Amino acid sequence: MRAYYDRRAAEYDDWWLGTGLFASRERPGWAAEVARLEAVLAALEPAATLDVACGTGFLTRHLHGTVTAVDQSPEMVAIAARRAPGARVLRADAAALPFAAGAFDRVVTSHFYGHLLAAERAPFLAEARRVGRELIVVDSALRPGEAAEAWQERVLGDGSRHRLYKRWFTAEGLATELGGATTTLHEGRWFVVVAARSG
Repeated sequence: MRAYYDRRAAEYDDWWLGTGLFASRERPGWAAEVARLEAVLAALEPAATLDVACGTGFLTRHLHGTVTAVDQSPEMVAIAARRAPGARVLRADAAALPFAAGAFDRVVTSHFYGHLLAAERAPFLAEARRVGRELIVVDSALRPGEAAEAWQERVLGDGSRHRLYKRWFTAEGLATELGGATTTLHEGRWFVVVAARSG
């Protein structure tokens, strides 16, 4: 997965924007829901925020307050640093965040949690809660009649093929996994956003 996202960095935003390999995909209401997702994040109270697995910074730029963004991919970090110049953007591993306990008010992660295998989920949640009091997870919505998890083969513009694990969520199901005091910030056809506070 690490190699895939590093190679995908230059074309990652095609997924958000419906361009490139995604130009011909039928995704009814996608653009409107992306705009709604951006608005949900922009409406959060300004806070000391850590964006984990920030990718190209597509959503990072909508976060307010003192923002730090991390990603394991140097290519993603380079793009995110240009896109969100007001944020501190670093290369770091989500499994071992290089920050002190309680360093942030809020941890945000988008389309990362749904790629974690079963054994990786609890350690990530523990690490996120170690550094921040609130965790906001943005991920893909589970649509009726579709599988909740799958191994996918993904093809990049250069023709390379990559195998990734992926899950889709209802807001209720995601909230149950996150535990603590949870609030659904958005549940749509394409995305769910759940906030969980610990303690």
